Amino acid sequence: MNMHKLSKPLAAAWVAVALALPAAHADVSSGTIVGIVTNAAKAPVAHATVTAKRLDGTGIRSTIAGSDGVYSFADLPAGDWTVVSQADGTPDATIATVAVAASKATRVDIVMIVPAAQVAAAPEGAKPAATHNPVPEALEAPDPGPDVDTQTPFAVGDIGWMNGNTREKAPIFDTKFFTPEIRFDMNYLQSQNHPVDHTIVGSTEEFRSGEFQIEQVSFGGDFHWENVKARFLSMMGLFAVTTPRNDASGALGQWDLQGAYKYFSEANAGYHFDVSHGLNVDVGVFVSYIGLFSYYNFDNWTYQPSFVSSNTPWFFNGLRVQWYPTQNLKIEPWLINGWQSYAKFNSKPGFGGQILWIPNDRLKLVFNSYSIGQDNLASGSGCPLSGGDPNSVAGSTQINSITGSCNVPNVNYANVTRVHEDDSLLYKYYDAKGAGGTGVSKMAFSLTADLGCEYGGGVYCSHGPNKENFFGMMLYDRTWFNHDIYAVTLGGGFMNNPGRYLALTPPINGATAATGSPYFSQQPGQKLYQWDTQLNFQYMPKDWITWWTEVTYRHSDVPYWTGSGGVTPPTGNALSGITGPATSVICNNGSAIASDNCAGEGGIWYPDLRKSEAIWGAGVMVKF
Repeated sequence: MNMHKLSKPLAAAWVAVALALPAAHADVSSGTIVGIVTNAAKAPVAHATVTAKRLDGTGIRSTIAGSDGVYSFADLPAGDWTVVSQADGTPDATIATVAVAASKATRVDIVMIVPAAQVAAAPEGAKPAATHNPVPEALEAPDPGPDVDTQTPFAVGDIGWMNGNTREKAPIFDTKFFTPEIRFDMNYLQSQNHPVDHTIVGSTEEFRSGEFQIEQVSFGGDFHWENVKARFLSMMGLFAVTTPRNDASGALGQWDLQGAYKYFSEANAGYHFDVSHGLNVDVGVFVSYIGLFSYYNFDNWTYQPSFVSSNTPWFFNGLRVQWYPTQNLKIEPWLINGWQSYAKFNSKPGFGGQILWIPNDRLKLVFNSYSIGQDNLASGSGCPLSGGDPNSVAGSTQINSITGSCNVPNVNYANVTRVHEDDSLLYKYYDAKGAGGTGVSKMAFSLTADLGCEYGGGVYCSHGPNKENFFGMMLYDRTWFNHDIYAVTLGGGFMNNPGRYLALTPPINGATAATGSPYFSQQPGQKLYQWDTQLNFQYMPKDWITWWTEVTYRHSDVPYWTGSGGVTPPTGNALSGITGPATSVICNNGSAIASDNCAGEGGIWYPDLRKSEAIWGAGVMVKF
């Protein structure tokens, strides 16, 4: 009789009996863990040492599994436990968290993996059936980390509370070769201006009013093998078209860079050097850190960030070096094409970097700097294509007159250079540290300040009619409740932006950052001051899902937000091929402005722009 074939059903039967029959003398406040230790071939691992340790450090138990692999622990105090199995010649197998309930038995089966190299090296007669490993090494789960990690960068505790960080404590699925990542983001937004064309202006997160929309669907992850690394994340949904339309560099040169890059948000590859606490050298497209908030809404405290984040780059294309001289410090220089740029403006590349310091799980300091890069498209007339025609804009609710021509004196955009400094502080000032109850579990705030300007070629940082500078701040405070299941965030910020060089081009008649619009001048010296505030509520029953609702109010000192009349000509927009180009003033019949100033075409069409806007939104986001 084949005893191996009988061992598994017999072991399962013993486990079933253990689960069905409570211990005769068990404390009603205690529970039981019972299970089977097997290998990858589902054969029992005999006489393995199994240890259970309570996560709060108040208890530890050990036992020896039987020849059939069965083990059990009785009278365990209710709570969260870690279970570790050890056997000769086999890496330890760990079950990170087991919830033990009072007066209940919990089944926890443990699978132990034997390295393939060890199986091959053993003498033929010494190979027990329990050591066969059919899983390729690259697809095995990563080796468990040490109990106290003093090597991995920023392994200082739980930092998932930080604004711009994913809150996952560990990947749901992981292998030694690939760590997958999947993101979904769906929303419903309603502007209280009720634009007839459903268009929201001036945001990199909110685009359509009064509709259910898919913001983001992404698949990809991180590849890693023998120090070689690569990351790829696809991009589908509204992000795939709204992010490229805010990058004017695609209009410089041929080969349609926006079309080539629009369907992925990250794609980079490089090498990890075992220097200090790590040294990475990567080339490709990677997410920018400027503005504190993450490009991905799931990682953020609010859905709509303030202007310092919403008007600064979401990605860079170039070379990145990450050096970790200590476990708590990262120094990261960049050599990149430009400011949120697929291509390089004019002749100079951008140079910048980040210094990030996280000394513990309460504090984060980040300093981002950017300089040298040229960020304006140049034209022979001395007018930037991204700025359009500096026609006058007057009136509190809409444009009243359009006159003039592109005539910025003494400006050569081929010689304009940008510098920018972006610094943030995050501090967690209260943490209940697992205390019971449904009250406040954490409280934290974030503060970000940005200062930058453009200069050269007749443009100046601080004086003259062609002044171009940027100053903005944002402050957010967040409170978590009921063991971090709920959170409320209140905050906002402002930006002062003479020259409007960081203002998002309103999509009037399909305008983009490359085309500009005659209805909204972005020439040097054009003043713009805006402020906003957000109140956000999030429900996070699991680490990989967020339900949210939010109210945002935004104000501008010049007409900017979409009013009820919308920003689309009545016959359609330039992207549909019905009206004249986005760079032209449009007549009410859809044609470009004529020599008779549209007198025979129904008059000039004007977009409805307002000085204020309130938006209510709600949605769901998933990240695996």
